[in-house]
Amino acid sequence: TLLTAAIVTLASGCGSLEKEGAANQGPTTTVRDIDKIVVFNPCTQLSDEVVASVGLDPTSKSVVTDAPTGPTSWRVCNWASPDFRYGVAVFSTSHTLDEARKNENHVEVRETTVNGRPAIYSRDKTDVDREGCYVSFSAQQGMFEINATWLDGKGTAEEICDLATRYAVELE
Repeated sequence: TLLTAAIVTLASGCGSLEKEGAANQGPTTTVRDIDKIVVFNPCTQLSDEVVASVGLDPTSKSVVTDAPTGPTSWRVCNWASPDFRYGVAVFSTSHTLDEARKNENHVEVRETTVNGRPAIYSRDKTDVDREGCYVSFSAQQGMFEINATWLDGKGTAEEICDLATRYAVELE
């Protein structure tokens, strides 16, 4: 679902392009400008039906950041499980998986895949109780991150990563 909508909503390409120049010119590079990419909007483009179909409560939606229109480097919304035991946030960004790998706030980083896409598991270094887990995966716009967090404090660190993985796979 995220992939299809992301492709449809992209306003500009990403990556770099090099061309051979004239005899006295060097290569020309087009720089990827993360502030000019229109990213998939999980807050408006994930329907209540999709949210409910993956086991989250559509009425629990909370908007973290959602620019009104146009390019933005982040759009984030989250939902809770029907029993409010855990929450799941969907991060949509023009930042890349390589940037996530280098982010000093990410700890316990492990390589993986999500439905064949390059991905990583990680935790936020401020999460000393290990109540949350991120699964970040590559996308044409940059990446998506799925974060699962215990809301009741009763789960284990391993279980929350399993939940984050399950939602990453289902929402991809």
